[in-house]
Amino acid sequence: MSADPARTLALLWRTAPPATRGPRRGLDLDAVVRAATTLADAGGADGLARLTIRALATDLGVAPMTIYTYVPGRDELADLVLDAAYAAMPRRDTAGRPWRERLTAVAEENRALYRAHPWAARVDPRRPVLGPGETAKYEHELAAFDDLEDLDDVDRDAALTFLLDVTRAAALPTTGTDDGSSDDAAWWAARAPVLAEVLDPERFPRATRVGAAAGAAQGSARDPDRAWRFGLERALDGLAAMIG
Repeated sequence: MSADPARTLALLWRTAPPATRGPRRGLDLDAVVRAATTLADAGGADGLARLTIRALATDLGVAPMTIYTYVPGRDELADLVLDAAYAAMPRRDTAGRPWRERLTAVAEENRALYRAHPWAARVDPRRPVLGPGETAKYEHELAAFDDLEDLDDVDRDAALTFLLDVTRAAALPTTGTDDGSSDDAAWWAARAPVLAEVLDPERFPRATRVGAAAGAAQGSARDPDRAWRFGLERALDGLAAMIG
């Protein structure tokens, strides 16, 4: 059964009446959401997908049926956890600062969100949870476009979506499951002898030349921070053409 949107929104905005049936409630909804967030964070990039009512009940030391006195199901719980993460995001006051600095702050705040909660980068943005945390986030981020008169309201929403999509895309490659090979230098050292035998510079001139230059500069095949900075600056350059 799909979640009831009205009931989910009532839970998000804390307008839902308390349950009158079921086990006696010894917690409150916020405590349940905090415990669920901790459980999701422990699962890394797949944390939200792995969040279950049974696992949460075990962590809280209660019966699974107790959790259902707070939330109807896992989908509603996931929405509450995501909205709580949005509500807790640090937000810089950049009023009066240049527009590039304001938009950079928005992007950095979202990047920090994905580092604190890697699972958040995998949430489908096409169906927002529409809770108070996400609404406050949207309001704050739109303020970064204040006084940009070249953008109408539709363009402002599109520009913000573009900026957030760039940030989310940059976060995704670094939120996967760690295979234990966190030492990039050791990972490449183990493969270098084989690559030296099979990579022919005449057959792959660009791959060998550019790969060697990038590897020497970055110390690995990919530098997420370098790619992030490069991508963000190009995204802002693109917006600059509209802003004037």
